[in-house]
Amino acid sequence: MPHHVPLIATMVAAIVLAFVFGALAHRLRLSPLVGYLLAGVAIGPFTPGFVGDMQLASQLAEIGVILLMFGVGLHFSLSDLMKVRSIAIPGAVVQIAIATAMGWGLARFLGWNLAAGLVFGLALSVASTVVLLRALEQLDLFRTERGRIAIGWLIVEDLAMVLALVLLPPVATMLESGSGLDGEVLWSLALTLGKVALFVALMLVGGRRIVPWVLDRIARTGSRELFTLCVLALALGIAYGSATLFSVSFALGAFFAGMVLNESDLSHRAAEQTLPLQDAFAVLFFVSVGMLFDPSVLTRSPWAVLATLAIILLGKSAAAFGLVLLFRYPLRTAVTVAVSLAQIGEFSFILVALGMQLGILPEEGQGLILAGALLSITANPLLFAAVQRLFPDEAEPLPPADTAPELRDYQALSGHVIVVGHGRVGRFVTQALQEVPAEEERPVVVIDLQRERVKTLQAAGVRAVYGNAAAAGILERAGVQGASLLLVTVPDALEGGGVVQQARTLNPTIAIAARAHSDEAVAHLDRTGADVVFMGEREIARRMFEYAGRTDGDEANGAGLLAAT
Repeated sequence: MPHHVPLIATMVAAIVLAFVFGALAHRLRLSPLVGYLLAGVAIGPFTPGFVGDMQLASQLAEIGVILLMFGVGLHFSLSDLMKVRSIAIPGAVVQIAIATAMGWGLARFLGWNLAAGLVFGLALSVASTVVLLRALEQLDLFRTERGRIAIGWLIVEDLAMVLALVLLPPVATMLESGSGLDGEVLWSLALTLGKVALFVALMLVGGRRIVPWVLDRIARTGSRELFTLCVLALALGIAYGSATLFSVSFALGAFFAGMVLNESDLSHRAAEQTLPLQDAFAVLFFVSVGMLFDPSVLTRSPWAVLATLAIILLGKSAAAFGLVLLFRYPLRTAVTVAVSLAQIGEFSFILVALGMQLGILPEEGQGLILAGALLSITANPLLFAAVQRLFPDEAEPLPPADTAPELRDYQALSGHVIVVGHGRVGRFVTQALQEVPAEEERPVVVIDLQRERVKTLQAAGVRAVYGNAAAAGILERAGVQGASLLLVTVPDALEGGGVVQQARTLNPTIAIAARAHSDEAVAHLDRTGADVVFMGEREIARRMFEYAGRTDGDEANGAGLLAAT
């Protein structure tokens, strides 16, 4: 059996180096994406040492694109977008137009043709959703007004880029031939838009019913493996089918697969089950992009690199800043949105790949865009940190009435119990705490990551906070500083350990109990500061042993025990 096969060698090198460089980037307080891109540079053809298989890497990257866009679709909320549509839609459209015009101007200055300038400008106009979401999560800005505007703005950008991916081939042909809007080009555009419209209609009308129905039926089997396979089959199958039958991109098909799956109550579980695979292939996507980068562009065309970076960091950010202020939003909101857009990412890379495939973007353009991505993603966390220093802990504007339940906080409570997670274990714990005698009753606050669960709890009069308890600010919103007891019921020991660690830092005297599924998880939670850890198997064994002790010598009860087992 051969021990050196290109697929395994490329995957191993990519994953190992991505881990090493990603960990180093995180250590230096940079985005791990920088590390993933540098890992690609290290195994690319432009640096010495091992060279990965570019063709295989690009195919693995295509899977990464599918899973990335599937994840974006899973988190796409039409209702969230509609709440900020008055600024997000016109703002994003105008900002894309301004940034594209600036990129086109630089391309023309460099002597490129009109089609190359269009691709180059579009690639510079769109920011990375992955980079933004991670930044907002780290700073706990998801539920703030400025966070919602930034997310809505990028959703509009993503949708615009999906449309650009569909229209770019016929438009590029028209621009290169100089034939104008002749009958052939118009027919090509009409046919492309017709196929996309038919696909979108089928997904929104039929997919919204069929996909959740299939997922629900598979969930009822109780098999985690089948559920995970079902989610992947839907994501990859719809993406491939959309490309084969409707001639649209894998990205568009995967996006709509995630969006229709978001209609299901099981969407959160679907995201959770596929997240490790999504993260792994997303890393391979960024590594494959890094493999295309030629570091010599930094010395060969330094001024062009600086001009590209200026458009990303200053040009389009300034346009967004002015547009937000024009809509009479506060200064801090304008600054946050501007910083959110001061980078480029996954859609830029997809546009570059398409431009190279169509033969309209020169290699220098690819190098400039990749250099701009590397430098802007590196700088983005630093810019966000500067914003936080400029606007430290200022009160956020009150949200609209229909979203207020998600933003309640309970920092005024004292001596209460916080239950993290409202799944199978958390539900029983919360119910038991509510059924204790009145003289022993303590206030209970539930933290859960599923929005609908939180809304249901709050509608029933239960104090609840929406969010990931391991993220900054969520435990504070639940009033952890004044709480007497924290019960961590989530099954993931790594996530539970993060919650325990944060709680112990914020309130050193709080009593903490956590849940585990293995001896290693028990040891990990003990190290992070839990006072007591309950492992399911041990508790079942203990209760069975207690029951056996109570029935010792009682033949009738002993027979009942045997019958029960």
